[in-house]
Amino acid sequence: MSVKTIEWRADSVRMIDQRLLPAREVIRVCRDYRAVADAIRTMVIRGAPAIGVAAAMGVALGLRGFSGARARTRFEVVARTLKATRPTAVNLAWAVDRMGRVLGENLALDASALYRRLRDEALAIYNEDLAANRALGRHGAALLRDDPLTVLTHCNAGALATAGYGTALGVVRAARESGRQVSVIADETRPFLQGSRLTAWELRKDKIPVTVIADNMAASVLRAGGVSCVIVGTDRTAANGDVANKIGTYPLAVMARRHGVPFYVAAPLSSIDLGCRSGDAIPIEERSGLELTEFAGRQVAPRGVKTFNPAFDVTPAELVTAIITERGVARPPYTESLAALKRGDSTD
Repeated sequence: MSVKTIEWRADSVRMIDQRLLPAREVIRVCRDYRAVADAIRTMVIRGAPAIGVAAAMGVALGLRGFSGARARTRFEVVARTLKATRPTAVNLAWAVDRMGRVLGENLALDASALYRRLRDEALAIYNEDLAANRALGRHGAALLRDDPLTVLTHCNAGALATAGYGTALGVVRAARESGRQVSVIADETRPFLQGSRLTAWELRKDKIPVTVIADNMAASVLRAGGVSCVIVGTDRTAANGDVANKIGTYPLAVMARRHGVPFYVAAPLSSIDLGCRSGDAIPIEERSGLELTEFAGRQVAPRGVKTFNPAFDVTPAELVTAIITERGVARPPYTESLAALKRGDSTD
């Protein structure tokens, strides 16, 4: 994809404003950690790997000009602000904590040298995510044998949700690069429409055939046949293989099981939380009800009506056919296979 989701340039973080796609391509420039935090909170940037990268860059910006004990105190403020933006995606806290460890190892440096060290670590996280997505894509493409291949997906787990290339859509891209005919069916993904606005936009840019359907059409599409598999991303996967992803993923997994269609999760290792035993322990972000009662700034529901707007749901591990990572493919029992992959053992 020609547009970069996020990049570091001249002591600032530049990111495409995903709220405005597909109508306009606008780049937002963040010059301090508060602006980065606001961009994450308001979904200028979204997707677990992408907000992890953004948070790492935000830490670097927030520590500029600080050293020694003042840097340690400053980090606590910056970390608390960034971590509070979106609690479900484990990549965000993982990236902030990683930056904190680097800070702790380099407190003896002067302010300029410390800032450069933190900037370099944030760029390392960015580059590692790109490499992980490409490796994950290759493992996923090898797993899926169909040609032509038709993938049903939910939300956006593509280049826009990562440093680039994508997780679920990284598998799609890798399959196409291997010479296969690939097409995608994209759930629109209410209420924020990441599927119809973002997935369709980036696939069209890459000339990968895509068909958008309403979320409530997925069961009929699966029943009709012709779908090779479902592939989704994840914001946090627990040690037992329970998967937190955009709301609407759980019913999609139920429908895939009902119709005998494999349900795969594309999960970089940074999204796998072995400290979280099951999906019951995953915090679920609840967003403003205005996402339900308004559309493009216009009221579409009665004023004052009660709303319930969780951003994510949890798909039980028993409904997940396999979890694709950059180190290989995990299969049940996930408590064993995910732990092995996190250790660095190959499962292939």
